[in-house]
This record gives sequence, structure tokens and C-alpha cells, in this order.
Amino acid sequence: MSPELPYGARIVATDAYTLRTLTIRDDAFIAVTAGLKRLHRPGAALEIGEGQGVAIARGTQWDVTNDPRDRRAYRALAVAFPAPLLREFAAEAPTDLPAATSAQVLAVDDELRDALQRILPPAEPRPLASRLHRHRLIEVLLLLAQRGCRFAAAEELSWPERVRRLVAQRPHADWDVPALAAAFHASESTLRRRLDGSGVTLAALVREVRLETALGLLQTTGLPVGEVAQQCGWQSHSRFSAAFQERWGVPPSLVRANLKEDAQGLTESG
Repeated sequence: MSPELPYGARIVATDAYTLRTLTIRDDAFIAVTAGLKRLHRPGAALEIGEGQGVAIARGTQWDVTNDPRDRRAYRALAVAFPAPLLREFAAEAPTDLPAATSAQVLAVDDELRDALQRILPPAEPRPLASRLHRHRLIEVLLLLAQRGCRFAAAEELSWPERVRRLVAQRPHADWDVPALAAAFHASESTLRRRLDGSGVTLAALVREVRLETALGLLQTTGLPVGEVAQQCGWQSHSRFSAAFQERWGVPPSLVRANLKEDAQGLTESG
């Protein structure tokens, strides 16, 4: 199994907040276990309450609200399915179900919730853990298909997406055209031409990846804001905070504070 296959994550928020224009990079499923999630974009608005989940198609963009409502905290289980896994799944388990193209809300029963719990990071390393984890991710996809929900098999990655995924592995690094060209075994002129053809600049790509990585770390780990800033390429705490708020519409201190007083573990044993 590829080491890039992701684990699930717990998302916890003790205060309500809204993230603006969050782009979904990989097909994802989020099960709300406490509180309320809202998804909104022009022409579509969804509410996902306790006992429900939402499948969100890659490439879509939403304003996302996580709201504890009358609970102590908003809580959710989330997992993203990378393109190679979805291609493998489509080949192994073909179906006539239409693929999700936006977002689809469905009920989360005990069987599906338990399967999501099993894909959280293990508390300690185990023999054959990577193979077992792949099977558990496939199990979740099968359970979603049983409930009328499936994701489209992804096509080959565009050049901006290739760059995005490479930068995400080391968001703190000093990425420039020579470094990326060397990583892709391509000439600098070829890389520039392919990025120019996509209408996006390298600087914009790197900045967006860093801010998305920072958001994920703040939502799902206990790292201090300053450490998150450094891991994502900012030496200045204040500049990071300003960039984060400009992009997401909420200060990083608020998102980070949502985990500070939460004692629940973030692994499958939690």
C-alpha cells in the first residue's frame, strides 16, 4: 500500500466558526457526531446534524461552518480518499451508482461510524498496519456505496495538482521553480510552460498549500499556532496570522483554541 494513504481525523470545535471558500482537494466524507456542520455556496446550502454525514466531491468549494450548538463541542470524524485509491476501488467494485458531483448528505448508522473509527491513526505501530489500513478505507467506500453514495474514479493529476501535492509534503521548504523542476525531473522551462498554461502561479500554489496545511494542523492537532506557522513556512507569527485570517476569514488562534481544552484522544483508542 502507498504510504500516502491518509488516516481519518477527529475534528473538534468548542466555538462556532466559519471557513470561507474551502476547496476540497480530495473526495471526502465527514460524519458529525456532535453539533452541526453547514456547507454553503451560491445555489446550494446544506446542514449536517448529529447522526448524519456528508460526502463532498473533490474540486468543489464551500463556506464551511462548524457549530457546537447546545453541545460542549462540535465533533466530527473525517476522511479524505486520494485519487489512486478511488481508481483501485472502481476497478475492484464496479457499480452503476451515479458519482457524487457536489455534496450528498446521508445517515450514519453504527456500522458506518464504527468503520470510520477504525481508520483513525493507531495508538502505536502494528504489524501489517499499512495493508490493514487500506482494507479499512475500502470498507468505508463499500459501506458508502451500500448507502447509495460513491465517488468518481479520479483522472490523471494536472500539473498544478502535482505541484500542490509535492509542496504539501514539505510546506516549510523554500520552493521555487528550480527545486520543483529537479523534483519532477523536468526542465525549468517545461515546468514554467505547464504552470503558465494552467493560469496559476507557483507563488499562489505554494501559499494556498501552506494555508491549507496550517488549517488542517490547527483543526486536528494540539500544536501551538507559532509551531504551525513555522511548519508551514512562516517565520513571523504575526504575518502568518494575518495571512490565515485573510484567506479563511477567522484567526488561527480561534481555530487552535477549539482543541485546547478538549481531552479526547485523536487516535482510534480515543
